[in-house]
Amino acid sequence: MRTTLRIRRAAMVFTAIGALALTGCGDDGGSGKGKTSGGSGSDEPSSSAVALPKLDGEKISVAAVWTGPEQANFLKVLKEFEKRTGATVTFVPAQDPIVNFLGTKIAGGQPPDVAMIPQVGAIKQAVEKKWAKPVGAEAKAQLAKNYAKVWQDLGAVDGTQYGVYFKAANKSLIWYNAKAFENAGASEPKTWKDFMATAETVSASGVTPVSVGGADGWTLTDWFENVYLSQAGPEKYDQLAQHKIKWTDPSVKDALTTLAELFGKPSLIAGGADGALQTEFPASVTQTFTGGDQPKGAMVFEGDFVGVNIAQTKAKIGTDAKVFPFPAVGAESPVVTGGDAAVALKDSKGAQALLTWLASADAAKIWAEQGGFISPNKSLDNAAYPNEVQRTMAKALIAAGDAVRFDMSDQAPQSFGGTPGKGEWKTLQDFLKNPKDIAGTQAKLESDAAKAYKS
Repeated sequence: MRTTLRIRRAAMVFTAIGALALTGCGDDGGSGKGKTSGGSGSDEPSSSAVALPKLDGEKISVAAVWTGPEQANFLKVLKEFEKRTGATVTFVPAQDPIVNFLGTKIAGGQPPDVAMIPQVGAIKQAVEKKWAKPVGAEAKAQLAKNYAKVWQDLGAVDGTQYGVYFKAANKSLIWYNAKAFENAGASEPKTWKDFMATAETVSASGVTPVSVGGADGWTLTDWFENVYLSQAGPEKYDQLAQHKIKWTDPSVKDALTTLAELFGKPSLIAGGADGALQTEFPASVTQTFTGGDQPKGAMVFEGDFVGVNIAQTKAKIGTDAKVFPFPAVGAESPVVTGGDAAVALKDSKGAQALLTWLASADAAKIWAEQGGFISPNKSLDNAAYPNEVQRTMAKALIAAGDAVRFDMSDQAPQSFGGTPGKGEWKTLQDFLKNPKDIAGTQAKLESDAAKAYKS
């Protein structure tokens, strides 16, 4: 699985979390045909912080890969846009990879007005192919008001703004079995040192503290990225992501040394290293939330998409299954992220108005209240989220500000950062098995990266 697919799963799962915890997603009000119910202007406009033009009679199409409750909740956002502008908006179901889908539509002379694009690289491709249209002044004003610079930069190519990030994923979370923690007298740790102490406390209670899905190499890249981002900092993270510094850099040694504090203690990992390397990601989650207060592992690391696997157990999110931010190795906890950006493919008044709407806190609030959503919009009141689990995830994302970073392995060439049995995935699996060989791990990572980046 590539990280982009994990982000897609993250979006789907946040919807599951919303349905499981305190609020149902509801139906889409007859959206099965992929079309929202048009309105004639804003008869009774909500209290609004965003000005939108009148678009009576204008038709706008929006392509996204969202389905099911996720699509239904997005349609609620589009319906309010219709109400306020008088436009009619049609949802166009897309398929992954969305760049290929859009290429087919454009070749057939039927490009959507706006596309929701889930990868930074895909936005760049759309710009290179001259599909994407720059963001207009009104949407840029909303971005400047509501978004940290990093989110604006993620949607920009060569200094020009093309994307408006509407939906985000927080991939820096530790989920834990609440009963196992309670029995051990453990509390949520804030730092890596506290995390390791908590692991020892849980272990002393008779429960193995950490479940690792090492059979899927991408989980190990995520472990590394979170440790590295917190310990080395955002600037170094960017340099390593672009291979401007080598994997033999001392900062990589430091991160691997930190990871080895956990990986080097088999008693703290469910099944030890060998067991972890035979455990696929879904099982790493379900074994944390089955067995009551005697699970195979008390904690499992991964993003918000963990919720879909918890849903396969009897555990309830918010009570049996709780979450805390990835512990700070350096000064701050890391936030590694992914997300979906709105990109205009037609230079029209309607497309630009929709980008402006999606950059507003008003639009974000609609989906946030439904559940299954986290917004990078810092102007959105955290109280809009329906439960404490989602509020915790959203708060961590916003609090990270400009220190948030897009998944590193997803920025790398696929041969290095996204291929089972090769590159970073394979080398970190070998490291899990032999965490004492830090120098050898660095050398192998650099050798593979040099080939992949052709440097």
